[in-house]
Amino acid sequence: MFHPPRCPYSNCPRHQRPEGRFYYRYGYYPSLCRSHPIQRYLCRTCRRTFSRQTFRMDFRDRRPDLNAPLYRLLNSGVGLRQSARLIDLSRNSTELKFRKLSAHCRDLNLNLRGQLRKGHSFQFDEFETFEGRRNTRPLTVPVLIERDSRFVLWAESASIRPRGSMTKSRKRAIAEDEKRLGRRIDQSRAAIQRTLKQGSACAEELSFILLETDEKSSYPSHARRAFLNRRIVHRTTNSKEPRMPWNPLFPINHTEARLRDLMSRLRRESWLVSKKRARLDLHLQLHMTWLNYHRPRFNRDLKSPAELLGWTPRRLTEGEVLGWRQDWGGQSIHPLCNDGRTAVGAAARAA
Repeated sequence: MFHPPRCPYSNCPRHQRPEGRFYYRYGYYPSLCRSHPIQRYLCRTCRRTFSRQTFRMDFRDRRPDLNAPLYRLLNSGVGLRQSARLIDLSRNSTELKFRKLSAHCRDLNLNLRGQLRKGHSFQFDEFETFEGRRNTRPLTVPVLIERDSRFVLWAESASIRPRGSMTKSRKRAIAEDEKRLGRRIDQSRAAIQRTLKQGSACAEELSFILLETDEKSSYPSHARRAFLNRRIVHRTTNSKEPRMPWNPLFPINHTEARLRDLMSRLRRESWLVSKKRARLDLHLQLHMTWLNYHRPRFNRDLKSPAELLGWTPRRLTEGEVLGWRQDWGGQSIHPLCNDGRTAVGAAARAA
């Protein structure tokens, strides 16, 4: 039986301090999306009503039954337009649902991560893509993973200046873009710092940081700033080495190859192009939950990367990933909890 963990209204005192039985049962209401009636509750303090559905990610969704199919398609190399056709939903509704799922997955990624134990290490790299137009609006995507489990700690995109051979037509196209959008700013340094700091937040219990990258000259200084001058062991490998399994950077190279394969926006020579960088970042968050919590590390494995790190007791199903709301941080209901009594923060402390 579900027990509301708190009042869902943030301005109610029982939202932060849900003391005792702060609610009454307040009848039921029928739902067109479910075969059973939904229990309603009344807060004793603020006298406002809510229901079990208020704590669900699909709260106020008109078609919650399409969330899991859309999540599966977008993590299988299918674009938004084709996904809309397959699930028989309008393109605009599919876009709105995609944004909501991605924001939820971002919160889930941050809430369920814990601290790395002794013996774990990081690998970091960047790869390039573009937004809107290949020859004028390039992007860099820094990616940070835990090496052995292949857990993707963070990935985001950042704009960079066009580079490479400059033909007359390309110079003309760049000039047209700058006239319309302004001079393109290189934001890669800030993105690298944010990505590495996500790893630093998970490495507070490590006696030293083992970071493996290629030989890009700016990475050592970025690592020192992100990990706050803690003891860092920085190993480098030439990026021109063959990308074979014996290459020390094979885990991060393999992760980037999977991102390009399973994320339609990142495929080379494809019509599926991110018109806006923000949408690519949302898709990255969506795909990270798929790789980290739902999918096994390898085809031969039974455990997910999060399970291998001890951050979840088992792999999450699609329904569990897209279940309880996660926008309350550590106070959010844990995805594996059925009755609403276990919060994400309490589960992390118990582990």
